[in-house]
Amino acid sequence: MPPRLRSALSAALIALSCLLVPFGALAAWAAYGLADTGRYVTTMAPLATDPDVCNAVADTVGAGIMREVDNRFDVRRLRGEVGPFVHEAVRSFTQTPAFRLAWDEGNRATHDAVLRALRAGDDEPEDAVTVDLAPLTAQVKQQLAHDHVPLAARIPVEHTAVAVLPAGRLAPLRKGFHMLEVAGFWLPVAAVVFAVAGIALAVHRRRAVVSVALGTALGGALLGAALAVGRRLTLADLPADVSHPAVGAVYDALTATLRTVSWLLVGLGLAVAMTVWLTRYVRVLYARTRDLPARPGFGNETVRAERGAGGR
Repeated sequence: MPPRLRSALSAALIALSCLLVPFGALAAWAAYGLADTGRYVTTMAPLATDPDVCNAVADTVGAGIMREVDNRFDVRRLRGEVGPFVHEAVRSFTQTPAFRLAWDEGNRATHDAVLRALRAGDDEPEDAVTVDLAPLTAQVKQQLAHDHVPLAARIPVEHTAVAVLPAGRLAPLRKGFHMLEVAGFWLPVAAVVFAVAGIALAVHRRRAVVSVALGTALGGALLGAALAVGRRLTLADLPADVSHPAVGAVYDALTATLRTVSWLLVGLGLAVAMTVWLTRYVRVLYARTRDLPARPGFGNETVRAERGAGGR
């Protein structure tokens, strides 16, 4: 193959490999990170003690309680007095082990329900994805009774279905999820294969290795920048009544692994490029020192010393 054609093909393969790096990392994170219930629950667990999340939960649950109280007892006149008390009671509950248990089990139940719906076949009915709160209520009731909370035994355990995904959106989400599972495996593999093929075809393989390393670092930097932009856009599109700090905390928790991967790609790429450059520099420096002319008299004295040692 002519050298120019080899160089062109090598450059194209290396560029394609570097382009697939951020997309492959993103697809693998979504397919093997978010799609794993255990990892998802473990990732979300620390948020049960996050102040912003606890405040958002207290606001949402407190508002729901006040709506139910208004519907049953009509306490609109006392809302200014009862509202802060209810909010503080819910806020205190978020500091208990029962809330952390409810948080973990709620996330687990929601994630399981969504995954079952997304992994179902296309011939499955597109009913709304719902979560039954009865098991969650039963565990919270048991925890409160264990903590000797008054009237905990009288908490009713009712089967309450909470909609998570509407029925009309399942079909496109299923197709997208199936494509994501395939891309999560093949995109990283394709990036590695293209990089190896580009280096093998290159006329100057050392330069090709440096190009792959710098391209990988650039891909990691672009991934980190995309995460920052995505966070800003996510918070900008939120309704006014949704807590921005709480959503920001959730976004940061979910994307923590991706941010680590982006920094690892940047560090690995720069380290490999620097190592290749240093080895080339050391080789050139060593070759130059070997080709330097000997100082006057130095070579003759060395020859005499060697001859004298040989004669003895």
